[in-house]
Order: sequence, then C-alpha cells, then structure tokens
Amino acid sequence: MAYQILVVDDEPSLRAMVTDLLQRQGYNVTQAASCAQARQAWADARPDAVLLDVMLPDGDGFSLLGELRRQGDIPVLFLSARDEDEARLRGLGLGADDYITKPFLPQELLLRLAAVLRRVYGAPAEEILCLGPVTIRWGSGLVERPDGTVSLTAKEYALLKKLWANRGNIVTIDALCAALWEGTLVGYENTLMVHIRRLREKIELDPSHPRYLLTVRGLGYRLLQEAAL
Repeated sequence: MAYQILVVDDEPSLRAMVTDLLQRQGYNVTQAASCAQARQAWADARPDAVLLDVMLPDGDGFSLLGELRRQGDIPVLFLSARDEDEARLRGLGLGADDYITKPFLPQELLLRLAAVLRRVYGAPAEEILCLGPVTIRWGSGLVERPDGTVSLTAKEYALLKKLWANRGNIVTIDALCAALWEGTLVGYENTLMVHIRRLREKIELDPSHPRYLLTVRGLGYRLLQEAAL
C-alpha cells in the first residue's frame, strides 16, 4: 500500500514540484498551504509522514510539529529555507526526523524521505500487480507469465505505472505521452501506440484481444485489474 504524505508549504510552485516528484514515485500526496489547512488535512488524510515548512502564513512549523506530535507519532521532515544551525537544531530537538534545507536536490529528498519511512515503518513488502495469471513485480520490473518471465523496459514500466496509478479510469493520450517524454509532445501518439502494443504482449495472454489494458477510442487507455498487493 502506498504511503500517504502531507506536504505543508505556502509556496504553490514548490508544493506542485514536490507533489509531482512524490506521485511519480508512487506516493499518495495531500497538500496544505497553512497551519489551518495542515490541521484539516491531518484529520482527513491521516498521513504516514509530513514534509513541513518552517515559515507559514498563520504560524510556524515548529509549533505545528508540537501539535502533530500530540496527536500521533509519525515522521516529520522539515523543508526550510532557513539553514541556520539554530533553526536546524531546534527542529531536530523538537522531534523532527530530518531537516532539509531549500533548495534541495529532488533525489536527495526522495532518499531521505525513504530512509525515514524505512526506519519508522520497516522495509515495505514488495508491491505487485496481478492481472489474471500474470504478475508484475514493481520492485524488479519483472512480468511473471505462465509461459515464463520477461522484463519491462523503462518506457513500458513508466507507462504501466501511470495506468496503474489511475487504474479503472481513462488516462488520456496526452497524459501518457507526458509521463514518457518531456518537452513538446506533438508527434508522439504513434510511438505511444507502439509501446502500448509491446506492453500488451507482456501483460496480456492474448494481446490481440486485451482483457486488462483497454483502448478507449478517441480518448486514451484504461487499465483494469483483478488485484493489487
């Protein structure tokens, strides 16, 4: 099951960047721009971890950390433009699990968040997707079929992840292209169709009559599933 992360920051661009980064890694994300919104998001989403800014429009992250700690002992990582030793030591002294100074490298944030989650919750069980007799192991990118095991390419993996994240719903052609390529997306539709066909050859027992990866004509594609563990 994917971790639920609460991102608390009053900068819309940073919230959007962090949210996109985390969602691409399979996390579920809730956003808040203030202490008041964070309290409501905490009550509604019950996150597994919080990424918390220090300076907020209606208070500060240090005080909010104290409130959160009284309601539940979950991981809290500060994301702050304040890199003074005093602020960092204060945050850690109040019980924060980590203190990351802006600007930060995206990969650094992912690694430090993963380290905290692993320390608090332990190593997660391998996540798999079952499509009838076919099993996809996300950790290794392997597809186990009745007739053998094959590997997903990087593009096939990203494509299936995008469909799986929106399973049961239509994912538009534009959205799928954006998940696979950067920049101008004109002209990628035919290439996307090639990747869809190759993906079906791996996850469908009868690619010519797909049961799970369905085409929604004029719109995009939809992934059905029997079970996700």
